[in-house]
Amino acid sequence: MSIPIGQPLLHITQLSLKKQVQKVNCSDCRMRQLCMPMNLGEEEIKRFYEIISRRRIRRGDYLYRMDDPFNNLYAIHCGYFKTYQTDFSGRQQINGFQMAGALLGMDAIHTGRHQCHSMALEDGEICIIPFFRLETLFREIPRLLHHFHKMMSEEITREQNIMLLLGSMRAEQRLASFLINLSSNYAVRGYSSTCFQLRMSRADIGNYIGLSLETVCRLLTRFKKQGWLMVNQREVKLLDIEKLTMLASCGGEGSLKASKAEIVNQKNIKIKVG
Repeated sequence: MSIPIGQPLLHITQLSLKKQVQKVNCSDCRMRQLCMPMNLGEEEIKRFYEIISRRRIRRGDYLYRMDDPFNNLYAIHCGYFKTYQTDFSGRQQINGFQMAGALLGMDAIHTGRHQCHSMALEDGEICIIPFFRLETLFREIPRLLHHFHKMMSEEITREQNIMLLLGSMRAEQRLASFLINLSSNYAVRGYSSTCFQLRMSRADIGNYIGLSLETVCRLLTRFKKQGWLMVNQREVKLLDIEKLTMLASCGGEGSLKASKAEIVNQKNIKIKVG
């Protein structure tokens, strides 16, 4: 029996819970340092993971949907997710991609209802944290509350960076910044910062950073010609992180050279046609 897509865990039958949900031990989780403070005592850690359960989720399933009632926070144990909102016409706007160690559901704390959809981009596992039980632990374990505040602050900073990305950066800067941030996220989790898979589609990348699918594909081809990266379908290898970082932060020389090269190519095409 599978858990109904988008249905809050509060509404799931006990039989479904027994088959889908399992207790966990956070002490053996490699992502533990990302979603809980490292300076907790052994007894405090035990009390924390006693309130947590884990379940599998399939690609394309929804963890929660926009306007669902808020009951739990969700820590990603493994897998990849995207969060997005839809307007009245059904148009989708992606506001984030989340990988292992990320905490989902904080958008609903204020209103008591989720403000976006959360969908799995691949099969994975999530840790379910009942918020009312977590609040009790906050009162008893101040360091846990401090860590939670830190995670909320990081989320606010991320959203501010997105606004900067969409409001002031040129197209090539946006894509370079996206790749550098992705590289950093993999590095923090102990994975390679230069070789990784794009779990999301190019169309989703474009939606997130405010570019068309065609522009994303064109820029990836340009970066490849510049020798900054190699790309084979969803496999990416960053060859020159320094140049990409320079481009993301201030435009860099690479952007100017690429623009000049395009102008020369356009002139050559015109001469040949004439």
